[in-house]
Amino acid sequence: MAKSKKSPVQEKESFFESIIKKFKQSPGIYIGSVIILLLVVVTFLGGDLLSGGRFGTGGGDLTFGYYNKEPISYVPGNYFSENYQSIMRYYQSQGVDINDLWTGAQIWRISFEGALTHTAVMDMVKRSNYSVPDRVVDREVAMLSQFQENGRFSPALYRQASESTRLSLWRKEQESLAKMMFYNDFSDLLISKGEARFLANMASAPRTYEMVAFYVDDYPDSEYLSYARDNAALFNSIHLSVITVTSNEREARRILASVNDGTSTFEDAARNQSKDIYADNGGDMGTRFFYELEREIPVAANRDKVYNLRAGEMSDIIETVSGWSFFRIESGAVQPDFNDEIVMERVRSYIRNFQRGRMEDWAISRANMYISDVRSLGFADAAFSWALDIDTFGPIAMNFGNVDLFTSLESFSVNSISSQDFSSMSRNENFWKTIVSAQLNTPSEPLVQGSNVLVFIPTEEAETDESFINSIETMYTSWWLRYITEQLIQQYFVNSDKTDDRFWDTYFQYLWSW
Repeated sequence: MAKSKKSPVQEKESFFESIIKKFKQSPGIYIGSVIILLLVVVTFLGGDLLSGGRFGTGGGDLTFGYYNKEPISYVPGNYFSENYQSIMRYYQSQGVDINDLWTGAQIWRISFEGALTHTAVMDMVKRSNYSVPDRVVDREVAMLSQFQENGRFSPALYRQASESTRLSLWRKEQESLAKMMFYNDFSDLLISKGEARFLANMASAPRTYEMVAFYVDDYPDSEYLSYARDNAALFNSIHLSVITVTSNEREARRILASVNDGTSTFEDAARNQSKDIYADNGGDMGTRFFYELEREIPVAANRDKVYNLRAGEMSDIIETVSGWSFFRIESGAVQPDFNDEIVMERVRSYIRNFQRGRMEDWAISRANMYISDVRSLGFADAAFSWALDIDTFGPIAMNFGNVDLFTSLESFSVNSISSQDFSSMSRNENFWKTIVSAQLNTPSEPLVQGSNVLVFIPTEEAETDESFINSIETMYTSWWLRYITEQLIQQYFVNSDKTDDRFWDTYFQYLWSW
């Protein structure tokens, strides 16, 4: 494109730099976003708007926003309206139910973003001083199907069309060619021969894996009990009441003095002057385990001052996370009874929430013992002796982030772990390091994934034909890169400072109807 003005060039450079930076950071993530967007469209469609049941009933100007002060309006026959009609017709042809109000809004939103992007691209093309040669536009118009007869351009059919129709078609083709030039220029900036080859090589040497899972939540009762006994003080319990002041320490001391001299009862002072969640209960906190007070009273010495009081005694003013507090002991500290199932359930809850690493370490230890058995018994026999189920997946090459050019991890299913955990592994750098670094028929290092510790063994490595690698490289440069960058471009314009997005205001004012 010709560029004679400085400001358009600067905007274009900053635009390209922004998109390229995002692309380099996550080259595969956007293809997934496109698929999700399509699923949203398929799932959420509304049809009454197309049929006329609601569309236009409110009248008014259907301008949904602006780009660089250019209105993005729905006008019969313009890009916005044709984009909307095209989306609706396509999904109607797929047999999708299009009668839901909210799903109709989704269609309008998608159409608006497409129209906004179209307007923004045309704005950039215009300000770059690029124009498609008339003869090129003429040639494209002559190739339109409505002007073809027996596979050739028909001057008679062309003359039969009205002047306004021919002009409208000519302008559409002009815009279409200009947009194509814009996207081609943009894609050319991104294409790197070395990068394309590097990405294509991700498809080489796909492996098949077997795996077993050790469940962190299988942490045994004996381990819970052992921890509880070693840390018994955490599970001591004490019944407390509290009054908290948030303004300043002097106010807290004034209230404490009024309770000590009998001017006010503790309960009345709590209800009338305390600023915490226990005020309505007269300050009663109920029975609390010591570990629960660690967050409320972060300084250990202050906690000890409370723990050492006898029933009926009050503490001095203590700084807590809520402000300045003083406590009354309703009943003194009680040591835990680990034969009590209620106490042990609190122990288990504490370890799950605050000592999860101990549970993971236990599962990792079991995984390492299993790996030792694999070296002498083999993967399958060791799994049998440990009563473990074996899952198999592959062949798969290193496909970090589930790039859609190759087989994705999500295309396989396993029984040992949840589909969500298995899917998330595709974006887990440690997962790929773990399985790729393992030697054939040699167990991997244990990998923590969610609530599981996994052990993998590569059982087979295939040879990838060079022609397949070349085809991946060709797909990357010919359409895939263009496809995902178009989605990047749309999001760039939707979030641009030049975009004045008034979509929902207009939609709810003129189109939404309960």
